[in-house]
Amino acid sequence: MSEQGLAVLPPGIEVIERGWLSANNVLLFDGNEATLVDSGYVSHAAQTVALVGGALAGRRLARLINTHSHSDHIGGNAAVQRAFGCRIGVPAGMADAVARWDEEALLLSVAAQQGEPFQADFTLASGERLVMGGLEWKALPAPGHDMDALVFHAPDARLLISGDALWRQGFGILFVEVIGAGGGIEAVRETLEAIARLPVDRVIPGHGAPFVEVDEALSAAFARLQAFEQDGARMARNAIRACITFMLLEQRSIDLDALPNYLDEVHLYREANRRFLGLSPEALAAWLVVELERAGVAKRKGHVLFVT
Repeated sequence: MSEQGLAVLPPGIEVIERGWLSANNVLLFDGNEATLVDSGYVSHAAQTVALVGGALAGRRLARLINTHSHSDHIGGNAAVQRAFGCRIGVPAGMADAVARWDEEALLLSVAAQQGEPFQADFTLASGERLVMGGLEWKALPAPGHDMDALVFHAPDARLLISGDALWRQGFGILFVEVIGAGGGIEAVRETLEAIARLPVDRVIPGHGAPFVEVDEALSAAFARLQAFEQDGARMARNAIRACITFMLLEQRSIDLDALPNYLDEVHLYREANRRFLGLSPEALAAWLVVELERAGVAKRKGHVLFVT
């Protein structure tokens, strides 16, 4: 444990903290070899390769493993493998979608996001143990944000690599709920309860800095979950706002005249609106622009919305 808000990690573990377009990259060193957890978004792939290469400092990247299948975690896989010749491992539940490169199952086409196809060399199952960074880790199921997600727990170090199952202020979008598949709220609750039972003093999340305030993070996550359970519209607005922010971070701007049609064409926004909000595309776009400006995420200039 360390000072408030800061997590001192064991020797042999380095976190490359990224912005919200790319997930964090976690490097774990064992002698002259390393394991990388998650690879960021495809448009940041060259930056990921450069950052990882610098951190490796001549050591060999033996394998890259993913916590789950979303674009900001797997987008750099192909580029990293080309650059370093590493093997790629994915959670067993996402292996078929990766093998077929099913862009709907991987939520790429559903959310109008991009990804470069890659092939997995091996899979990771719940309960599997692996050594990374001189520690033994156990892969544990973490459904909810992604129903096939895994987290990695090192009990001796009381350390958790949580992906998007737990952040300092919540967890990832409940896609299965907002697009109609269901089961996400119950799955998140089970995941959070399982994490709460683990011996954990430090968390390396998929986004944001590693943290030590584990109890506070769990309390915030349970409160967020309760709010979503009580108000589906709030959950839908959160998903729409977050994914449009992601789009703006990638594209930098969007024509305001085209925004209503975009929201009606992309499956995620159309379904979230239809199931929970019931707004016209124009009304949804108007609400969204006000929200993004209020949050300081974007600003209008003429007929264009720019990311700030």
